[in-house]
Amino acid sequence: MKQSKSFVVFPHLSRFGGFLVWICLYSSHAQLHPNSMEMQAFETASVLSEIEFATLSDYRGPGNNDTRKNKELPIILWWSTSLFPHFPGDRERIDCAKFSCMVTNNKKVQLHKRTKSIIFYGTDFRAYEVPLPRLPHQTWALFHEESPMNNFILSHLPGIRMFNYTATFRRESNYPLTLQWLPSLDYLTNPAVPVHEKNQWRLDGFAPVLYMQSHCDVPSDRDRYVQELMKYIQIDSYGKCLNNKDLPNSRLEDTSTATMEDSEFMNFITRYKFHLAMENGICSDYMTEKLWRPLHVGSVPVYRGSPTVRDWMPNNYSIILIDDFPSPKHLAEYLIFLDQNDDEYLKFLEFKSPGGIKNSILVESLEKREWGVNDMSKPNYLNGFECYVCDQENERMLLERAHKKSPTTVPSPQVHIASHSHMGCPQPTPGFGNVNEITENDSWLSMWPQDYWQSLDQAEGLEAMILKNETDPGRLWNYIQDIITKTGSHH
Repeated sequence: MKQSKSFVVFPHLSRFGGFLVWICLYSSHAQLHPNSMEMQAFETASVLSEIEFATLSDYRGPGNNDTRKNKELPIILWWSTSLFPHFPGDRERIDCAKFSCMVTNNKKVQLHKRTKSIIFYGTDFRAYEVPLPRLPHQTWALFHEESPMNNFILSHLPGIRMFNYTATFRRESNYPLTLQWLPSLDYLTNPAVPVHEKNQWRLDGFAPVLYMQSHCDVPSDRDRYVQELMKYIQIDSYGKCLNNKDLPNSRLEDTSTATMEDSEFMNFITRYKFHLAMENGICSDYMTEKLWRPLHVGSVPVYRGSPTVRDWMPNNYSIILIDDFPSPKHLAEYLIFLDQNDDEYLKFLEFKSPGGIKNSILVESLEKREWGVNDMSKPNYLNGFECYVCDQENERMLLERAHKKSPTTVPSPQVHIASHSHMGCPQPTPGFGNVNEITENDSWLSMWPQDYWQSLDQAEGLEAMILKNETDPGRLWNYIQDIITKTGSHH
């Protein structure tokens, strides 16, 4: 008898992606045995053997009572080829607070039934390279501590809700990295240069305000604002952006010198009363070394970046917010006033005095965070997040087994879906003036607003591929075109 070929379609509600997924299995029979379907769903074309994952010796970490062998543990896959927090090798057993897991960056295990979660690095996340189809037994986790400009897909709801667990700079994420650039409270209380020394530097020709940037044309459009501010107050601008002054030597011009907080570099920037601290992207809780470094050396930050930055400051007189002033001219007038009035200026450095840090939220957040910055007594946030995912997945497995055993009395595990607040950064806007006043050939205008909205197209296209159980991520552009055709426009 001639075999007939047919598609067998099973509706399946993916508990992890939050989407209705139609799983299509191509078969030479009109019907498939349930066990064979399960095997096909979890089988991988090139899977690591159980033996390969049992090569590491079994052990238990402190506070961990997980006695399972390596080959019995759930697997967590780091998807990015550039980020894997274990060296050497491509696999490791991790013993976390409650449970243990195997972690790897070997993509051979992508379809393995024991691979319970995939961790993506936000900067490297590409909609046209994701592992498709998305499997119903796997969760997706996002690690993204860097600028929102690195991947605007994550700032749109269709993009962020693909993930079940998140570690971002937003306090609302599952594993917040908000204070990733702040090592400790002691970092803030580092003594400042006496104001009379700063006044002497002023007499020697130094401007009251420092600006040091070599990354120009960024989404926050900071150079446009600084250029206008320069009309009303003297600013020493080093680096490649709006440069009007050279650093004392070529060594200080090396960007790695600044990144490593070199002592010569830090001593140089302490001379300035004010430091223009402007992030490359605007988003709640996105705060980098551009903010914390001036606070450390005692150069008052003139800040634009996180709209919620005041929530994290040591006291109410720590920084000057650019957006508190109606124009660059008004800001310049206030900075000139402080430059000429030492008592008023010194109010912004009182947090460095004993008992000067008044913000209980800041203090408690640093005390409670389980990861450290340059602190060998604590795990780094990469290992911390993978352990968070490991414990969450083990808990989910236990709840699923209990529900399967007693479906009428034990509810199914709660679905974790990331919300817009886990990233949710706004559309880039001009650093100064109205967007309608910018010429069409402006480099910022032709780059960042378009990138932001094109990222929404990609997020919606990827969501559509997941909904339709697409197997080829390279067809992203076809899905985007279909959406544009149906809606009559793109973003």
